[in-house]
Formats: sequence, structure tokens, C-alpha cells
Amino acid sequence: MSRMIGTVSRGVRAPIIKSGDDIVKIVTESVLEASKDAGFEIQNRDIIAMTEAIVARAQGNYASVDDIAADVRAKLGGETVGVILPILSRNRFAICLRGIAKGAKKIVLQLSYPSDEVGNHLISLDALDEKGVDPFKDVLDLKRYRELFGYEKHTFTGVDYVEYYEGLIKECGAEAEIIFANDPRAVLNYTKNVINCDIHTRARTKRLLRAAGAERVFGLDEILNAPVNGSGYNKDYGLLGSNKATEDQVKLFPRDCQPVVDAIQKNIFDATGKNVEVMVYGDGAFKDPVGKIWELADPVVSPAYTPGLEGTPNELKLKYLADNEFAGLSGDALKEAIKEKIKAKDDNLVGKMASEGTTPRRLTDLIGSLCDLTSGSGDKGTPIVYIQGYFDNYTAE
Repeated sequence: MSRMIGTVSRGVRAPIIKSGDDIVKIVTESVLEASKDAGFEIQNRDIIAMTEAIVARAQGNYASVDDIAADVRAKLGGETVGVILPILSRNRFAICLRGIAKGAKKIVLQLSYPSDEVGNHLISLDALDEKGVDPFKDVLDLKRYRELFGYEKHTFTGVDYVEYYEGLIKECGAEAEIIFANDPRAVLNYTKNVINCDIHTRARTKRLLRAAGAERVFGLDEILNAPVNGSGYNKDYGLLGSNKATEDQVKLFPRDCQPVVDAIQKNIFDATGKNVEVMVYGDGAFKDPVGKIWELADPVVSPAYTPGLEGTPNELKLKYLADNEFAGLSGDALKEAIKEKIKAKDDNLVGKMASEGTTPRRLTDLIGSLCDLTSGSGDKGTPIVYIQGYFDNYTAE
């Protein structure tokens, strides 16, 4: 009888990771122990994935509000700084904003609307329509925003982020002025010194600002891209991908992850003789249908992975084959015809009708999303995910 189980994703429990811990040793031992405990055998092309958080924690990749402030002062002069297009998040941005505010005398905070880059809404599209506001053209000051939309709170968190961010800036001793606009160049009417905080559109935003006359432009990826007074840092992403650690400290996105995944792959091979794939993952890339939040607040889903995870799926759409090429078959004849079709498929199915409807995304983004959903973000205690059968297809026995 054919094997009935396809892909299996398991959350693996691990010790609480602290700064200085040997992350390679911990992940390797946790996986080997889990295989004994749960009775599964490690196989070639299984996948071990670990959250970026435990890698960064083991690295001790932290920075304080004062470290952020020092870098902001050094790079932008310490006077009026435009802070534009941040996401709305107590975990992701609030501590960064505190550091930025401590490094300037005044913050001009430009919020995109009706939502931030990852889908956290200040207001609804219906509210914009009702008030006749054009988010592509209209620039609103705080007074006008309140007159039109009042004090809206986030669907899930219950926070009025406008009020929250304004309060954070003032608590840090800086003057706060808030505007609402989607064109990044709107801030240049207030200051020529800008930190653009958008994640996936940051290169375009910098280009637009510089072309429009900005004098000093730094992305959030360029703040703490080198150590400040011995702090943590990330040379590629700076503060992007950081999370709140304490009220005065952030955990940065991990750096130098490739040696970690390569070493874990080698350790598992040495212990089992099996060649597994290994990756570090952050946020998955998917959208919530109720809150409208697009999850990907990290700069990438995976900052490091072994070579076998490069590329995109190369799959046939079974229901297309069943409804078209093999529409006249059923039962075992249909099953065998589809199996033979899979065995004979081209190495590159891009543009072929039989692959239409398969997911056109990178493997690391797909697997990272699976891992993010498996591990959760709270108290499950499973920062390692073990996946089997991901590269199987209908022919696997």
C-alpha cells in the first residue's frame, strides 16, 4: 500500500536560550533527542529550522535605547529628524522610536494611511471614502486627522498608535509633530534629515527622497549597522527585524547566520549519516483576512539556509491533470497515469499549463511561513521546527 502521510511539521522544544549559549550544539541535540522521544527517523532532505530569535539571543545581539540615540545623533545631527513610514507595533518599532527620539530635539513623524506597510490599519478604506480623502494625494496634519477620523484603535491590540507614538516621543524629551501622507517626499516640507522606516520599499524611498532634495537620508537598516559603544548590530539590516527585549533594549535581527546552519547540517550528518537542510526563519509571509495584517515585518523570511533550499517549487497541478489530460481515467488507472506524468516532468515547469495554480514563491519563503505558523510567537516553547516529506510528491512510497 502507498504511504498515506505526506509533509509533517513538528515543533521541537528547546531550552531557554541565553546570550553566549552554543546554538549549534543546542539545536543539534534538541533534534536528536526529539527524534528518539517521538520515534521518527531522520531522513535525507528533512528540514531543520530555527527562529531568528534564538540565534540572535545566543549571539547576544542586543542594543539599548541610548545606543540607538547615539547613532541617530551622529548620523542625522541631533536636531529635527523626519521619521517616516514606520510600522505600527509596540514590539517592532516602539523601542526604536524611543531611541530615535532621544537622539533628536524634534521628531516629525510621518505615518502612512489608511494602514502601515504590513497592513496594520489606522482607519478603514470605507472611512476614507466617506470623508472624501485621497490617500495618494492628501497630506493631513494631526488636527485635521482627528477632525476627520477621531481616535481609532487597532482591531486586535486596542491601541491608538497615533496617540501612543506621540506620547513616546514626548516622554523621551523631543518635540513631536505628526503628519499623515503616503508620498515619502511630504516630510521634506518639514525637514531635510530623514530616517525612512519602511521595510520592503526602502530602496525606492531613499531614492525618491534624495532626488527631491533630502540632505541626510538613512534607512532603519542603516541605524546600528555597526556597533555603538560595544552594542549589538546588523551590518545588512540595522534595526530592521528587531524586537522589543525590555523597555530600554531591542534584540536585533541575527547576523552571520550561514556558519550556524552549515554547522548544524554537518553535525546531523556526522551523527546520523543523513543530509538534512537547515534554515533560520523569521516572520512568515502571509496575510490575515480579518486584521488585514501582512505578517512579514522582518526584512527577509530567512537570513540563512543550506543550498538545498534554494529555488522555487517545480510541481504539477494534480487537479489540472485529473480534469484535463486524464479526464477519461479513474481509479488505479488515473493514479498510475498521474504518477508516470510526475516522474517524467521537466526540470523547469515555468510557463507550462500543467503547473498553473501552483505557488510561485521561493522555497525559503514557503517553508518559513510553515515554520512560523508551527512554532507560534508565544509560549509554545518550540523555537525549532522539524519538517519531513516536504520534497515528496505523489509518487513517494
